[in-house]
Amino acid sequence: MSRESALVTADWAEQNIETPSVVFVEVDEDTTAYDGGHIPGAVKINWKTELQDQVRRDFVNKEQFEALLSSKGIGNDDVVVLYGGNNNWFAAYAYWYFKLYGHGDVKLLDGGRKKWELDARPLSKDDVDRPATTYTAAHDQDLSIRAFRDDVIKSIGTENLVDVRSPDEFAGRLLAPAHLPQEQAQRPGHIPTALSVPWSKAANEDGTFKSDDELRELYGAAGLDDSKSTIAYCRIGERSSHSWFVLKEILGHADVRNYDGSWTEYGSLVGVPVALGDEPGQA
Repeated sequence: MSRESALVTADWAEQNIETPSVVFVEVDEDTTAYDGGHIPGAVKINWKTELQDQVRRDFVNKEQFEALLSSKGIGNDDVVVLYGGNNNWFAAYAYWYFKLYGHGDVKLLDGGRKKWELDARPLSKDDVDRPATTYTAAHDQDLSIRAFRDDVIKSIGTENLVDVRSPDEFAGRLLAPAHLPQEQAQRPGHIPTALSVPWSKAANEDGTFKSDDELRELYGAAGLDDSKSTIAYCRIGERSSHSWFVLKEILGHADVRNYDGSWTEYGSLVGVPVALGDEPGQA
């Protein structure tokens, strides 16, 4: 992938609002944001109730994903353009899902809601009801882009581990973002040898992604070794989806996985190594 194939501009999006084969999908951390105004014709996916299994701590399986997209009126041949607030944080999370199940053509709107609103582009409060489809996922989960806890433990000291949380979470001064105190692990800190590259540093003030050169410099300065595979993690796997998108889809790194268990799982495991402080820590 590349910037040109993984992203669309706000200009392109506005010109294609009424294109029948293009479906705009809004996914926000604030699941009520869509109701206050959305891109005309866009459908909403609620990440809490529609992307995550409501019983197990896992995301929806293949059959659930198929049912979800069918109910949203998304067909296998549609171009799906995902966008959302907070620099496309949860839109990137949804993008990763679409890639897990092999959707043919999915993109992020560069800048998401933030740039759309800064540009004073049209928003609508109209209900959107697309005719249902019969969506069929291309395959089961693509495990080449998903990491599990055993993969992470094996990668300590040998592959790139990228912690994309805030510096205070990385160092162990916080267990979770201040506005999410109820969602936390048993222990603070980070995975030993992990590099600290907060996800939000990849975005400009208007929510768009920084240039390829700036992104390479961001990760290079943190010590990322391009010759090694990479696992990104955060707290529950959403912020790290954004960083996974940068490394895999924009910069074209061949082997990048998202650890969706992330610190909520790792920081509650018994007996695994944990590092504290602002430095990567030893294996």
